Amino acid sequence: MTAYDFLVIGSGPSGRRAAVQAAKLGNSVLVIEKGRRVGGVSVHTGTIPSKTMRETVLNLTGYRERGFYGRAYRVKKDIGASDIMSRLHKTLDHEVDILEHQFARNSVRTISGTARFLGPHLVEVTSESGEVTRVEGDKILIAVGTRPYRPPEIPFDGVRVLDSDEIVDLKELPRSLTVIGAGVIGVEYATIFSALDVAVSLVEPRDSFLDFIDQEIIEDFTHQLRDRGMTIRLGSKVASIEMEGGWPTTVLESGRRVRSQMLLYCAGRVGATESLNLEACGLAVDHRGRLKVNPQTLQTEVPHIYAAGDAIGFPSLASTSMEQGRIAACHAFHMPMPPAPEFFPYGIYAVPEISTVGMSEEEVRRRGIPYECGVARFRETSRGHIMGLETGMMKMIFSIRTHRLLGVHIVGEGATELIHIGQAVLNLKGKLEYFIENTFNYPTLAEAYKIAALDAYNRLPRGAAPPVAPVAQAETAAD
Repeated sequence: MTAYDFLVIGSGPSGRRAAVQAAKLGNSVLVIEKGRRVGGVSVHTGTIPSKTMRETVLNLTGYRERGFYGRAYRVKKDIGASDIMSRLHKTLDHEVDILEHQFARNSVRTISGTARFLGPHLVEVTSESGEVTRVEGDKILIAVGTRPYRPPEIPFDGVRVLDSDEIVDLKELPRSLTVIGAGVIGVEYATIFSALDVAVSLVEPRDSFLDFIDQEIIEDFTHQLRDRGMTIRLGSKVASIEMEGGWPTTVLESGRRVRSQMLLYCAGRVGATESLNLEACGLAVDHRGRLKVNPQTLQTEVPHIYAAGDAIGFPSLASTSMEQGRIAACHAFHMPMPPAPEFFPYGIYAVPEISTVGMSEEEVRRRGIPYECGVARFRETSRGHIMGLETGMMKMIFSIRTHRLLGVHIVGEGATELIHIGQAVLNLKGKLEYFIENTFNYPTLAEAYKIAALDAYNRLPRGAAPPVAPVAQAETAAD
C-alpha cells in the first residue's frame, strides 16, 4: 500500500487544479479517475463537449452570418450528427492530451478506477477489470462532480429519451426536440438545437427561469428565442412521459401534450458521491448527493478531507471549480491565499450567449442602493454593423451617489469574452468615469461599454453627473 501527501478523487476542473497546485508545492499527489481517461465530466460529457457542439453548430449553419444573408443561409446544406461528433472527438482528444502532459510534467500520478473510502485516510480503488488497490492520503480532496438526475418514472432509452450526458453522443439529429428543464444546461442545449433549425419546445415547471440573471437580460433573451420559433412553456409541470409511435410525448398537468422526435431531460444534477462509502470517513451528503464545506477553506466536517467543484453545489461553474481546487490545495499545505475577488463572472453558452458579473438590478433594489442604468445595443456599434448583428445588448448599473460600477449584464455575440472588462473594473472598484474617459479599440463590440456608460451619464440626476467634459458621439444612441 502506497501513501501520498494528497489524494484527489476526480480529475475535473477542481481536481486537476488542486493536484497540480499541490504538486508544485512539493507534495506527492495521486489522482483517482473512474473514467478511462482523465478530464472528468467537464471534458467528456459537460463543459467542453457542449461548447464544442455549440461552436460547430454556429460554424456549419452559418448562424452568425444570417443577419446579412437571411435565415435560409447555411455553410453546409445537410448537417448530420457525424459532422458534429467528429469535431467533438478531436477537441476531447486534444484536451485529454494537454491534461495528461500537465500531470506528467508536474509528477502527478494517476490511477483509473472507482474510489471507495475504507477509513478517514484509507481509500480503495477498483479498476474496470476488478483489480483492487489501496492507497493512503494525508490530505484528501473529493472532486467527483455530478451526474444527471434520472427519476425512475422517466423512460430513458439513450435513443429517444436522453439525459445531458447522453446528448453528446448523438447518432442522428432529431427534427423536433423537447427539453424538460430550463436550467443552464437545458437552455444551452435547447438553443443550440434551435440554431440547427430543429423545432424545440422548452418546458419548465416554474414560472420563470435563470432567476439569478438580471431580468431585463432574460426578457431580451426570451424575445430572441421566441422570435426564431422556439416554444417556451413556463409554469408547465410534467405529469408523465409516454411513447406514441416511437416518439416521446410529454403530458403536462394542464392536459397539454408535447410530442417530439427526441426528448432531453435536464431537470437537475446530483453529486456523484454514492459509490464513495462516505460513512467510513464520517461524512454525509444532502438529498442531492452534495457535500457541505467551509466556503473559505473548502474543508468538509472532517478537517483533512476537502471537497470542491460541482459536488459542493452552486455555482457549479468550471471557472469557479478550478479556483476552489487551488484554494483547497493551498489551505491543505499551509500556503497563504489572498482573499478571493468579490465578484466573478457567470457565462451561459446559449445561442445567444449570456454573461453577467456583479449585482443585478433586482439585487440593487433589494439593497436600497440609489442607482442608474445604461444600455447599449450591439447594433449601435460599427463592429455590430460589420458583423450584421441585429440583436445583443449590454446593461451597466452604477451607483448614483458614488458612480461606482455595480454590475454588468450582457446578452449577445461574444458576451462571455466581453464581460471580463466589466469584471476587472468592478473588482478594482472603478467608476462610470473610467468608461467615458478611456479609449476603446474601434471598431469593436467593446465600444458598447462606452455607449452604455454615456447612456447612464445622460440619465443621472442633475448634480450627480461626474465632473468630465461632455462627450460628443453623435453616431451612438447614448446621446
